[in-house]
Amino acid sequence: MSTVERLTDRGLIRPPRWLPTNVQYETITGSVAYGVSSDTSDMDVIGWAIPPKDDIFPHLRGEIAGFGKQSEQFDVFQAHHISDRDALSGHGRSYDLALYGVVKYFALAMDNNPNIIDSLFTSSNCVLHATRAGTLVREQRRLFLHKGAWPKFKGYAYSQLHKLTKEPVGKRAEIVARYGYDTKFAYHVVRLISEVEQILMESDIDLQRNNEQLKSIRRGEWTMEQLRAWFAEKESQLERLYVDSKLRATPDEPAIRNLLLSVLEEHYGSLNGCVVNPDRSVVALRNIQAELDQIKDLL
Repeated sequence: MSTVERLTDRGLIRPPRWLPTNVQYETITGSVAYGVSSDTSDMDVIGWAIPPKDDIFPHLRGEIAGFGKQSEQFDVFQAHHISDRDALSGHGRSYDLALYGVVKYFALAMDNNPNIIDSLFTSSNCVLHATRAGTLVREQRRLFLHKGAWPKFKGYAYSQLHKLTKEPVGKRAEIVARYGYDTKFAYHVVRLISEVEQILMESDIDLQRNNEQLKSIRRGEWTMEQLRAWFAEKESQLERLYVDSKLRATPDEPAIRNLLLSVLEEHYGSLNGCVVNPDRSVVALRNIQAELDQIKDLL
């Protein structure tokens, strides 16, 4: 039983009716997955589900793309600070959930969104629930990686650096008062850069490889000057590594599309009437036409 299904049965969350029994993959992410959690850490869970067939293929319910009223397609169900008081033998646990529709999840993974990529590369003991479809995607997780990870992860790291300059509030203010800066944002800077370094060098990620380093930052053992100097040096190194990396420059969209179709067939059965796969000659002609359209103004 998935976490979403269990929490729904207990009345703690209210997702779309179809969702609980169609979850394909759930994994613990966040500080637990990075190996830096404390006893008070929330349980961050990311996963994906497959919605009803006509949500993914709206022509099956008679809709024409771009014409008339369009039904809203499912992207994500989120629920924050869900308290399960019976968890951990009565000690309780708080959950933060994000369950994506399969198409949205694939799109974010193909874009190398750091949170989604992390969810694919968690250690096996963090996986809470996986169907055959979920396992298929996890086994093919390296298919999603490409050089676009560098600007994406770097952008997220810059975002965390920016948060370090903001006026803290609530619990964050207490952390800043104790250490002089927000150690959570600081360790995420190092984590993100360390992860994308692994991607560029190894086409793989071990989320817990640098957990001792991350723990030391959370304990306030780095200064802000050390953090900024480390980041500047790593950024310079990774700009060079980006050029030399053997990763694909862009995502392998056809292969990822085929994986998505395999997942949908595993869940729905036959996709007859849902998808048309043109033969290679048709694809080639379409590509030629697209190239001609791009240069027609020059002819």
